[in-house]
Amino acid sequence: MDASVIAISNAGSSGAADIETVFVTQFQPLRRWLTGRTRDADAAKDIAQEAFARLVREIRAGRAPDDPAAWLHRVALNLATSRGRRLTVADRNADRLPLPQSVPGPEAWAVDDEVRGLLTGALAELPDADREAVVLAARGHRGPEIARHLGRSDGATRTLLCRARARLRVHLPSAPPSSG
Repeated sequence: MDASVIAISNAGSSGAADIETVFVTQFQPLRRWLTGRTRDADAAKDIAQEAFARLVREIRAGRAPDDPAAWLHRVALNLATSRGRRLTVADRNADRLPLPQSVPGPEAWAVDDEVRGLLTGALAELPDADREAVVLAARGHRGPEIARHLGRSDGATRTLLCRARARLRVHLPSAPPSSG
């Protein structure tokens, strides 16, 4: 970001410093200071830019800080600290995230197509309300949502879903087709 992007003069606001001047004099020192803190030049640049964006909002709102350089350092430090906390939580929970699957080969695509065809045929054998309930459940809708959609009580919908799944199982083979 260069000075022309943030060159917003705030003349007339109760003694607030010209934002362009503050940017020109403070951006590089702030970015360098943040690089030392975060040990990541790109993150430091992003944090410095966010701190300046917040400074612009404060000045536009008529809350210009008395010492913009000190204010920028405090805001940037808070942003860097929050970033560090988020990264720590992300690292701590990284093992809970699913690993990306490898790209399936043509055999897997063929098996998926065959299973999809069998499922479509089995769903076509069900009564409309059963099919609609099973499809909504498969799409992640909860029982009460399905009940409202079908105009039934929660208990009646649970029973309908249980029976519809049992009917669906009758129309599907016991094991998915295997390739080969």
